[in-house]
Amino acid sequence: MGGTRAVALLALGSFAVGTDAYAMAGLLPAVAADLDVSVPLAGQSVTAFTLCYALAAPLFSAVLARRGTRTVIVTALVVFAVANTGSALAESYAGLLGSRALAGAGAGLFTPAAATAAVALVPPERRGRALGLVLGGMSAGTVLGVPLGLFVAADSGWRAALWLITGLGLVALLGVATALPAVRGAAAPALRARLGALTRPKVAVVVAVTFTQTVAGLGLYTYLEPVLHRVADVGSTVPYLWVWGIGGVCGSLLAGTLVDRTGKPALLAGTLLGTLGAALALLPWAGAVPGLVLVPLLVWGAVGWAFVVPQQHRLLAGEGEGAAAVGLNSSATYLGGAVGSALGGLALAHGLDARWLPLPAAGVACAGVLFHLTVARRVARRDTGPGPHLPDDVTHGGGAADATAAEPLERNTP
Repeated sequence: MGGTRAVALLALGSFAVGTDAYAMAGLLPAVAADLDVSVPLAGQSVTAFTLCYALAAPLFSAVLARRGTRTVIVTALVVFAVANTGSALAESYAGLLGSRALAGAGAGLFTPAAATAAVALVPPERRGRALGLVLGGMSAGTVLGVPLGLFVAADSGWRAALWLITGLGLVALLGVATALPAVRGAAAPALRARLGALTRPKVAVVVAVTFTQTVAGLGLYTYLEPVLHRVADVGSTVPYLWVWGIGGVCGSLLAGTLVDRTGKPALLAGTLLGTLGAALALLPWAGAVPGLVLVPLLVWGAVGWAFVVPQQHRLLAGEGEGAAAVGLNSSATYLGGAVGSALGGLALAHGLDARWLPLPAAGVACAGVLFHLTVARRVARRDTGPGPHLPDDVTHGGGAADATAAEPLERNTP
């Protein structure tokens, strides 16, 4: 089986994961009515998924640390499919909460392993595009997640939406189990390896910047509906969700090509984060002109999802601990979304007008840019210790990023 077809299977799994991560947000009223709980309490099922994605997945990876990447991916998809089956069959709130937590753990185990496998299955000059395709699958799931869940649930109930996600996971599982080749030199990182990677300054600053980006971007996305109602006085928000998500798909797919052509993933990441901050800062005033609000939404979705690609690319360029670093970055992505959602909820609960909520989110993004330009620059100059050596384009433009990234996945020489 060719590397391109294998990457396509991994992208399908990412699509299922991305759909599952966001579909529940649109189903909460129906879930609450069916299980006889309040909507805020039903919303904790989303929190359970997100937190277990961020925190429990490294523990699952530790158990499978000595297994190959293919085994990790298969195991993750099995957990994901079983958990979503449990969610679709849940007859109690406790059952739903537990199954969503397990689904989040399976998703968190799958994503970094799939990203690691994708770049190992293609030639060095195509690794940025392969990574972009896998991550683009997740953003495509985000595009379809909420509107697709609402569409299916409107006709067949909220459980039907989860059965659809289960089916997608099973198709990906069948393809991976029967056709995905072994991935040389890549394995699920042990918990010690993940924590060890976090002690490396160059890894820590990349993960920290990712955290700030998702606090701003994904955290605000949780409250996009009330924000849009206040900014533009819109009726249905579904078209706006589509615009945001389509931008995300385009950004994910194009970012890989930009990384391959420029060889400057750190410079690209900083530019994208700054653009995100500008788009969020303009959002409160975009409703002054009919239709103008679509512009910052499109930019927000595009740069928000494109940002993931150069960050993952930088971490996979590390020697020996690339997979561990990618796992940390994946956890930081969802942890940032959870923290951003919590902070946004607190701000609204204390009286902040939803129209102005994008402004503190923009402030967090700008803080991430400052951190990227100052702390990351200092670390790039001072860090000469062992462990992951990320591209030095933070200070020099490092045009050899792809060559560096190609080697650790197959052998331990630079």
